[in-house]
Amino acid sequence: MRRPRRRLLVSAAVLLLATACGTEHPETGGGAGAAVPAPRATVTDPPVDGVRITSVTIPSASPTPSASPGLVHADPLPGDSGISAAYQVSNDGDEAMTYTVRFDFTTDAGAVMGNKKVTVPGVRPGHSTAGTVELGVLAPGASPVTRVKVAEVTKVPADEAPSETGACPASGVRLWADDGDAAMGLRVVGLHLENCGKRDYTLDGYPEVSLLDDDREPVDGIRVLHGGDAIATGTGFDEPPAHFTLKPGEAALSGLIWRNTTLAGTAVNVPYVRVLVKPGAAPVTVTPGLDLGTTGKLGVGAWKRVGR
Repeated sequence: MRRPRRRLLVSAAVLLLATACGTEHPETGGGAGAAVPAPRATVTDPPVDGVRITSVTIPSASPTPSASPGLVHADPLPGDSGISAAYQVSNDGDEAMTYTVRFDFTTDAGAVMGNKKVTVPGVRPGHSTAGTVELGVLAPGASPVTRVKVAEVTKVPADEAPSETGACPASGVRLWADDGDAAMGLRVVGLHLENCGKRDYTLDGYPEVSLLDDDREPVDGIRVLHGGDAIATGTGFDEPPAHFTLKPGEAALSGLIWRNTTLAGTAVNVPYVRVLVKPGAAPVTVTPGLDLGTTGKLGVGAWKRVGR
């Protein structure tokens, strides 16, 4: 069985310590007594799968025992931590890609105080795009955040990217995966389908799924079984398939069900799942991060109507 390589979790850490106080301002050449902002310096940490942090911002109220490159001071809005990081995504491949990046905001010791997930759509080959991720409100009692790191990167071909909002795809339906639910080693991730087009859309059966590794190559040796009850009872995806039609604006739901039990052998992790809503449909690649353990099987629920 081909084993997928472990998902890249390299840290691109940026130390956010500084001594100066004040508010970030544009350079106006101000006169005597004008606040002088800390300079914005380039961060030289290596990229993580094409994603790198270029600079960071930390509020002046944070503890600042020493200076560090890449730091910019800014007074936060009320209730906001004021901590953010500017990033750049570069596509050195040969097709347009949509990136999903998780940024972790941590203490100097590495404890995660918060994280944010950002989707960067349609980065063209040989091009880069920039953005800013903000931590927002820091939980009460949380330790001071002193580092930001690129914790996880997944990327899919732009024409296979899932879409929960925005323009309706050419197929007339949009598909995406939720964050899932886990209890006692049982995992359930919902596959959501919405008819966002102008025509009826008929369903009858199960979505077709292909399991892919970090290079989006097929993962062998995993049995894909129909019905949640092939893994466990009471998952909400035990019903047999039914024939039904979605009117524009209506929705349906399927699910991926598995256990992460690890016994003898090597645990299998599957970062990507390519989904066909039905035979002949355009593929959509979702990133549920299947930690299949050594079970060797995945359950797929039949499509069912929701919202009525």
